Amino acid sequence: MPSFRSPKAQAEHAVLQKISLGQSRHDNRNDGRIHSVGTARNYQHALKGFSVYLQCNRLGDLQHVTPREAQRYLEYRSEIVGQKTLDLDRQAIQMHLGIKLEVVKSSKGTQLTTRSYTAAQVAKITLSQNERNGLATQIAYCAGLRAHELLTLIPLPERQSSAHRQWSSHRFEGREGVKYTVVGKGGLIREVLISKELADRLEKHRLETPCRVIDRGVYYIQKYDIGGGRSWSQSFSAASKRQLGFSNGAHGLRHSYVQGRMKELMLRGNFFDEAKQTVAQEVGHFDQDTTEVYLR
Repeated sequence: MPSFRSPKAQAEHAVLQKISLGQSRHDNRNDGRIHSVGTARNYQHALKGFSVYLQCNRLGDLQHVTPREAQRYLEYRSEIVGQKTLDLDRQAIQMHLGIKLEVVKSSKGTQLTTRSYTAAQVAKITLSQNERNGLATQIAYCAGLRAHELLTLIPLPERQSSAHRQWSSHRFEGREGVKYTVVGKGGLIREVLISKELADRLEKHRLETPCRVIDRGVYYIQKYDIGGGRSWSQSFSAASKRQLGFSNGAHGLRHSYVQGRMKELMLRGNFFDEAKQTVAQEVGHFDQDTTEVYLR
């Protein structure tokens, strides 16, 4: 049965039926619901693409799609997108259909070149940014932060890390500094360590009254007048191109952090897997396979 709704409208409707904002993803794992604005946005984009495919091939709409058609779509996508995008497509369609789909492997090669930056490169980049964004870049490099996490920085005494996780006592081993907390993916609150020098500079940017900011559709309460989110990420990429002639993206700073910390911990006598487990927690995920990606 043909649909008279646009692919975008179909995707929006499908996501709306599954969204449960305000409930912790970690406390409601595997309930088939969407618990974050970021996931909702990603799933909506994925389902819009699926809807376009169905429409172009006269296969109906999202409401009447079959698992067989979904599996065929994933096979088609496996030839044109990488594994990460393909997995996201599968997860979005699984959520929509309420069933498990077979994992499909991408046949498109994944680039394995490093995305990390050296300390000298980061120093050059910050010279081409204003004070707010330059400080944010140095903090992200020092603590391995995501772009949006810069907007959520709060000193540790003012907020504790998430209690539902078992945190390693080896975190930040060998480093000194001041502990803050940030809010990562899925609402996970974790401790991060910032050097004393950067912490002193950060505190000079503390706002008298916290402000409410929006980044990629998500609201944050920001306590420091520094860069963060999409605007900082764009500033970083532009500065990197000006200073270095290329950009690996602001996320490359997390690659730098992971690679640097792995070397530090292993030099202190930690075995590779032990170091990887510790660093995974420091950057805000518990999946060691994900950490492996940062080591390329």
